[in-house]
Amino acid sequence: MSDETDPQVAIDAAAGDRDDRVYEYSAGDEQDGIPFVGAGPGDPRLLTVAGRELLADADLVVHAGSLVNSELLAEYCADAETVSSIGKDLEELIPLMRDAYEGGDAVVRLHSGDPAIYGAALEQMDALEHEGVPSYIVPGVTSAFAASATLRTQLTLNEVANHVAFTRPQGKTLDEDEDHISEFVGMGDVTTCIYLGTHAVGDAMERLLDDGHDPETPVAVVYHASWPDEDVIEGTIATIGEKVEDAGYRASAMVVVGDAVGGEDYERSFLYGDWADRGSDSQEADD
Repeated sequence: MSDETDPQVAIDAAAGDRDDRVYEYSAGDEQDGIPFVGAGPGDPRLLTVAGRELLADADLVVHAGSLVNSELLAEYCADAETVSSIGKDLEELIPLMRDAYEGGDAVVRLHSGDPAIYGAALEQMDALEHEGVPSYIVPGVTSAFAASATLRTQLTLNEVANHVAFTRPQGKTLDEDEDHISEFVGMGDVTTCIYLGTHAVGDAMERLLDDGHDPETPVAVVYHASWPDEDVIEGTIATIGEKVEDAGYRASAMVVVGDAVGGEDYERSFLYGDWADRGSDSQEADD
């Protein structure tokens, strides 16, 4: 790529007026360009219909390596050339996709989970757009939702958890002052979903204990949510670190912290209670 099409140049150039396509298309619409498809959490059946259709018509699928289930690639990408993006930088990925697209191939960029969550999709899309190649996002099921389904609970529960936080722990790409896990847990009625933190579960829990959080707060770690080798480890802020270390997991797990983990002590919602009848009562009064 030349200096004019350097990824950072493209990112800087993207700042400005809102793209008119925002007002022309909705999620799920067929569009021109390279779709950035969310592959979902792992199970091929959790790929969206839109994603499956795009993969079926693809000539080239650039995927997120081992983060995408090989069974999904085998089932839905059998007729396409598949290339892993692992180990490739933007300077290699962008020309690869651009040249294939300009050569008439149907190109799909396949991200794990949902591209909007820690996916680094936008910088690729901006770089492609700078090269004159349109692109768009096709949503996927993120691992927090798969973990919630596995745990047979909700991330929000009446009188237990009114909010959900998607976050990650401090490390190579996040400074200590940018780590807000303790703040989210301290709010009490928040279910905190920690991405990209399997290797640091013990350290994250130690920081929570040092900050004075209740050591009995429930925590669940779902390794490879929806994959054939899925594993669920349950504990508390005080115990989960040692349990994950004993299991030997260092990546690919969703960490869920909060009282909603167990699906207990919640109150009946208004949705299917007296509140739900107010519409008919109001109609009767009007009549």
